Amino acid sequence: MASRLKHLKSKSKEIMVLFKNSILVRDICEDLKSCNVYDDASAIRVVMKKCDFDVYGLEKNERIFGYVKRLSLKDGLCGKYQNTFHPWELVAESTSLIDVLPLLRDNPRMFVLERNCVSGIITRGDLQKSPFRMLSFGLISLLEMNLLKIIRNYYPVDSWKYLLTDTRIKKAEQLLNERKRRNEAVDLADCLQFCDKRSILLETPEIVKKLDYKNVTELKALLEKIESLRDRLAHSQDIIAGSSWGEVINIIEKLDVLLQRCEEIN
Repeated sequence: MASRLKHLKSKSKEIMVLFKNSILVRDICEDLKSCNVYDDASAIRVVMKKCDFDVYGLEKNERIFGYVKRLSLKDGLCGKYQNTFHPWELVAESTSLIDVLPLLRDNPRMFVLERNCVSGIITRGDLQKSPFRMLSFGLISLLEMNLLKIIRNYYPVDSWKYLLTDTRIKKAEQLLNERKRRNEAVDLADCLQFCDKRSILLETPEIVKKLDYKNVTELKALLEKIESLRDRLAHSQDIIAGSSWGEVINIIEKLDVLLQRCEEIN
């Protein structure tokens, strides 16, 4: 069992690094549409409205050097409405997606650098795409793996059963029987659902303390939000249904911290 736990811990770390380093800004950003400094501003505004674009890159000599906002465009040439790229609006295409999340929480968009030239744009809406969904669901799956590891460590030989209701244990036993029927080598702990792992965790003060949470209520609220997000992802629903991008990004950031704390528990 000790060997198995060590293997799971090692695998969990490897997978977490893989997720963080493999899903990048380039996987989710869009090309930045642009106009020329000499284009008619009112005409470009019409085009942007038709395409539902809030910003366009502003180019001269085939190089994007700034941008315009649709709501600012009126009469005259587009160059008149130039906005300069600020450092806090720029991100490299090779940046890990999880590292850009705090930036998108504070900004509706980020401009993407490719070889020191602005060529793309990433917005909060892009987080509805598959790469972010895979990243989020993958991190949640890693959390479940770590929670199971902790439960096995603290409650060997299914000694956690007294912490769950008979109904929840029966659910796990039904799943175990179904998996055995399919000749899948698992045990009862493998058949616990997210809500079961959460209950066991919250009923073990020593674990809560080791995870460095002030109280059970704080950890319970986070785990419930993570489970809600997982359900939306699993059913291909709108990620921010009943929530907001700021809240979703906060959940992912806290999930990342929780994962690191789980890794530190022996």
